[in-house]
Amino acid sequence: SITVFQQIASLGNNIAIHIAAGSSLKAVYKYNWDGGLTLQDFIMFFGAFELLLSQLPDIHSLRWVNALCTFSAIGFAGTAIGVTIYNGKNMDRKSISYGFQGNSSSRVFKAFNALGVIAFSFGDAMLPEIQNTIREPAKKNMYKGVSAAYSIIVLSYWQLAFSGYWAFGSQVQPFILSSLTIPEWTIVMANVFAVIQISGCFQIYCRPTYAYFEERMLSKVSSDGVRLRNCLRRLAFTSAYMVLVTLAAAAMPFFGDFVSICGAIGFTPLDFVFPALAFLKAGRMPKNTKLRLVVQVLHLAIAAWFSIVAVVGCIGAVRFIVIDVKTYKFFHDM
Repeated sequence: SITVFQQIASLGNNIAIHIAAGSSLKAVYKYNWDGGLTLQDFIMFFGAFELLLSQLPDIHSLRWVNALCTFSAIGFAGTAIGVTIYNGKNMDRKSISYGFQGNSSSRVFKAFNALGVIAFSFGDAMLPEIQNTIREPAKKNMYKGVSAAYSIIVLSYWQLAFSGYWAFGSQVQPFILSSLTIPEWTIVMANVFAVIQISGCFQIYCRPTYAYFEERMLSKVSSDGVRLRNCLRRLAFTSAYMVLVTLAAAAMPFFGDFVSICGAIGFTPLDFVFPALAFLKAGRMPKNTKLRLVVQVLHLAIAAWFSIVAVVGCIGAVRFIVIDVKTYKFFHDM
């Protein structure tokens, strides 16, 4: 079951990444040229580039990509936070509203949708493809890696979320760079950082799917003929995967909605429900009977609560996707 949730999370995450990359590329294009290229064109450009990266054999061959993406992530967060605060200070603060918009039912669904978005921000800890590459002791090193990752997230992207809400209130766009207007050159720089960063993120999330396919479809025999057939099969599979993701991103370019549904049905079970149940099955329980009961009840409560979060988050995300499709139609140039 964890494999199913992992594949759902990876696919949904890469669709959201694809939309974000296309939006950033188009933003750079609009600031520098006045042509007729659409968002869908840039989504296809990004898909072609990711298809090339997908031909690298494994996650270890992406070290140079990951290093570049790490520096770009820091550059993106720093630039975006600074520009967001700058934009906020240059706006009429009296015109900013922090209240929820719409009627009571709309507010409820927005709250549901937000739960999925929050779950998405914790979505990097349960990828077995990453865990399998960590040197021994894997548990200790994985804990260090996750702690470092969440520390960076709290210090950078959460600060960006807070500053974005302060600057634009309830009208802030799901992709923060879409809300920024001045100065143009810093917005271009932030968008370039974003594209470089998420090009590596895309590969991190598609690799578990590739590994799942390779374990079942590729031959282990090491001969020239077999290696050629394996390469062709891998090219066919990665191409099909990229066509699926690109088509979905181009048809429904609603970044916030895909982030929410990915967090709800993908990352919530992986990051909250599964660990609690796994601890109950394999964790070290206290010898004291009363304390053991408290631990069991606590973990069952966590699993139950986040199962509810997954359901309501999915409901909210699906509702907003349906609304967006009715409003913008398929393949809308956002």
